[in-house]
Amino acid sequence: MFLLQSPQVRELECFTAMPEQFRRRERSAWADANRGGAITDSFLEGPVFDAAGNLYVSDIPWGRIFRIDAQGDWSLVAEYDGEPNGMKFLDANTLLITDYKNGLMHLDVPSGAVTPYLERRNSERFKGVNDLVFDAEGNLYFTDQGQSGLHDPSGRLYRLRPNGQLDLLLANVPSPNGVALSPDGRVLYLAVTRGNCVWRVPLLPDGSVAKVSQFFTSYGPSGPDGLAVDTDGRLLVANPGLGYVWVLNHRAEPVEVLRGVTGSSTTNLAFGGADRRTLYVTDSTHGQILCATLDAPGLVLHAGSGQGR
Repeated sequence: MFLLQSPQVRELECFTAMPEQFRRRERSAWADANRGGAITDSFLEGPVFDAAGNLYVSDIPWGRIFRIDAQGDWSLVAEYDGEPNGMKFLDANTLLITDYKNGLMHLDVPSGAVTPYLERRNSERFKGVNDLVFDAEGNLYFTDQGQSGLHDPSGRLYRLRPNGQLDLLLANVPSPNGVALSPDGRVLYLAVTRGNCVWRVPLLPDGSVAKVSQFFTSYGPSGPDGLAVDTDGRLLVANPGLGYVWVLNHRAEPVEVLRGVTGSSTTNLAFGGADRRTLYVTDSTHGQILCATLDAPGLVLHAGSGQGR
């Protein structure tokens, strides 16, 4: 009889914490809706690296984008009227942001200017976009989560093609969140936060999806959030309700668990460092960046084509 071995458990280390000068200890509309009105000085998300090794993170309630250098020093890149979440580079100087309040937004990194990229679909506002990933052909996959959940399984997964065509791939997801692609680009992994699971979404040659299945099931008060994939094809899942990062093999078996300090909310993750073997994790509860060194590097992320819109 096959017995599943217990995964290795390791503690995440603190790489850097948001300096006090950037913490806003005051009420916000975002915290009123999502944190029961509790004072939330920051809520970090969307980690992504530039070619020079700088880490960029978003701060949802205060509409801010930060740059963190290799020494862990923070600088403010942009502040605007929005609720930024996931981020990916379109080119060396341009970040594409999934903004809950405004839709898809452009950030010109050198100037800090934020402008609209795709605010509406057929004149209708999105529910509240959340995270995004590009494939090798420049197709953009992004989630539209809003306040969906098991009570309202109406969250969406979209694909925006380089020619500007917007395809609705799924419209029945109870809280779609993080997205990541398999190494061959044929499978999209979709974090379903309120369903406490990760879906496996086959991407078919004709552009459709079929036989979508539940790949991994978690537990706890808040389910999977940000996702990443390494060169071995393992899926890494940030689980904020547990303060964990699951490292899953191709059978969705946890082979390693990376654990934050007590009370951590591990929202999202990105590979960085010279060899891309260092995993950096946003801890939104404490406003800090956690890290761990892994035995396989992360996949190199594709940038957008810069076309379409």
